[in-house]
Amino acid sequence: MTPSSGDTAWVLTSAALVLLMTPGLALFYGGMVRAKSVLNMMMMSFGALGLISVLWVLYGYTLAFGNDVGGGLLGNLDFAGLSGLLSSDPLGGVEGEAAGIPPMAFVGFQAVFAIITVALISGAIADRARFGSWMIFAGVWASLVYFPVAHWVFAFDGYTAEVGGWIANDLKAIDFAGGTAVHINAGAAGLALALVLGKRIGFGKEPIRPHNLTLVMVGAGLLWFGWFGFNAGSALGAGNTAAVAWINTLVATAAASLAWLATEKARDGHATSLGAASGVVAGLVAITPACSAVNPVGAIVVGIVAGVLCALAVGLKYRFGYDDSLDVVGVHLVGGIVGTLLIGILGTSKAPAGVDGLLFGGGVDQLWRQAVAAGAVAVFSFVMAYVIGTVIQKTVGFRVDEETEVTGVDVATHAESAYELGSVSGTGYRPPTTTVTTTKESVDA
Repeated sequence: MTPSSGDTAWVLTSAALVLLMTPGLALFYGGMVRAKSVLNMMMMSFGALGLISVLWVLYGYTLAFGNDVGGGLLGNLDFAGLSGLLSSDPLGGVEGEAAGIPPMAFVGFQAVFAIITVALISGAIADRARFGSWMIFAGVWASLVYFPVAHWVFAFDGYTAEVGGWIANDLKAIDFAGGTAVHINAGAAGLALALVLGKRIGFGKEPIRPHNLTLVMVGAGLLWFGWFGFNAGSALGAGNTAAVAWINTLVATAAASLAWLATEKARDGHATSLGAASGVVAGLVAITPACSAVNPVGAIVVGIVAGVLCALAVGLKYRFGYDDSLDVVGVHLVGGIVGTLLIGILGTSKAPAGVDGLLFGGGVDQLWRQAVAAGAVAVFSFVMAYVIGTVIQKTVGFRVDEETEVTGVDVATHAESAYELGSVSGTGYRPPTTTVTTTKESVDA
């Protein structure tokens, strides 16, 4: 069978869009931290991009999409080093719609999902994490948590292997593009690391404001742009499912941003640029699992609910005393849960996923499946991240020392600063020196 050139082009283009999301995330996170730690924040995203790309090729893909070794928990090692995947024999479409794509197109598309999932976690530990320790955590967590969870959620029986993961095939929960595997997974891990590393100096006592909201807005725009590849690309074909996911992604995100702004206005008296950007991300997160299961009006409802609840949830860290620096918990964990559960309420059989939720006569059957999937991933990721983070903290150390945190992680860790505002020595351009003569006439003039 010859692969479909149209479907292959769409999947490869979507993979490139999702790859762009990681630099977009770096800008989004980088603008939200203080100027003295922006490079460290961005480097955690770029570090994940480099490390997870390599691990995915060596063994990540096969653990996620190899034939199940038992219980729907993990794939085998048949595809280690991507062995046996260089032929052009196409993969069949999960939904029966795609004409087929080459195996390596699917490998690449799933690789960028793994990358950004790990990068998302870093926002919870901004301003206070050692870069080397972060890289250790990223590799271990991806190996022990993300790769297995991707198998649970994304490995469908008979697609990349004969037997796939338990959430996709036995539980039959719907997660079209990663509400559980990406966002709940990363959000729960972020909460665990925030608890392991503890609060930043001054947290809750002094304002810790974003240093560059322009970067935040640009990063949010790039995330929204790339997310069309994230969601519509998950159709694995250029057809109706991709089109429905595209429209649902657009309107849910727009509605969430408006809802976040309205919540801010009602609560604080101001609608902020940070709120608009955060609302965009909250909407993108919530519609990710549901974009193939709801109609466009349902997508708007998903966005409104996510915008309101996530805007309220970001304040929970002050009430409960955990320092989730950039609101990974409030946006990704809460938003992922909202989107995952609302499938069981707003899902309609007229959408590509073909499942009716509670409001469309489906009862609670799909809702409990969604709840079990969300809960299982959240608990597994939290426990594993807490254990991994604690071991790193007690051995090589995870948090920087107090002096480094106060003076800034960038200079101490990377020997660089994001902004050189002082004079620069060397032979570069210098403005001409101008001598000004003051006379009585000039003063009088």
